[in-house]
Amino acid sequence: MIQDIAPHTYHNEYKPVAPDKESHILAYEEGKILMKKAGKTMTLPSFGELEGKVENLYENYIYLFSIDEEHFYLIPDLDTSLLPGYQFEITRVLRTAEPQYLAFAGITGYQLFQWYSKRRFCGCCGKPMVHDKHERKMICPACGNGEYPVLSPAVIVGVTNGDKLILSKYEGRNHTRYAMIAGFAEIGETIEETVHREVMEEIGVKVKNLRYYKSQPWSFSGTLLFGFYCDLDGDDTLTVDHDELSMASWFNREDIPDEGDNISLTKEMMMAFKHGKA
Repeated sequence: MIQDIAPHTYHNEYKPVAPDKESHILAYEEGKILMKKAGKTMTLPSFGELEGKVENLYENYIYLFSIDEEHFYLIPDLDTSLLPGYQFEITRVLRTAEPQYLAFAGITGYQLFQWYSKRRFCGCCGKPMVHDKHERKMICPACGNGEYPVLSPAVIVGVTNGDKLILSKYEGRNHTRYAMIAGFAEIGETIEETVHREVMEEIGVKVKNLRYYKSQPWSFSGTLLFGFYCDLDGDDTLTVDHDELSMASWFNREDIPDEGDNISLTKEMMMAFKHGKA
């Protein structure tokens, strides 16, 4: 999956360090990331490329995280025309870009960029927010309101019936590959209750014997995914909610298609079931 970047190590603890010439710059606009792209290989701009071009370059930055000893930053209001040779690419290219640890940095930075962009002003009093010095947090100096990065919990559900698995396709999405049942948790429910509710809402069946598989941060949508397998409980007739899904059907193990990249929890769970590992 996209976060599996070993032997590299992701450090998301908030311990800001000052950038140097080799430090990476992450810049975004309208769902796109600034990068150089040669085939699948990506390159991010560095601070050294902006020396002499940006006033107070090594003072005006937002520390994001580190991978090994490489550090990643946002530069507020960066004039990207100062970085010739780089261009904005849709963030979807990060699904297959190499090296994978830079692709992971690119999409994780995008989630933080979106959060920072939406937390410029206090939701309580409307005054400008500032960066807290000790935590990854925005704080209002006027009223003291503090806000942390937002995570949206969601489930990916493999509904099974013996050697069959339900696959579906989303309605009205650019993503046309097969997927499994998925949905966001609602306020006041457990993640297990989310599984039961989403399955019933989207395909109209009951399930039992929930088995947790694993989780995945999915920064393309700002989501923390929880993967479950579960067994059909009762009638196998599907009642598809066509507001959410264009189709849903039972697939035998051997008929589950192996399509697309291997970066998602959905794909891993589909393949685990196909090959008898779940």
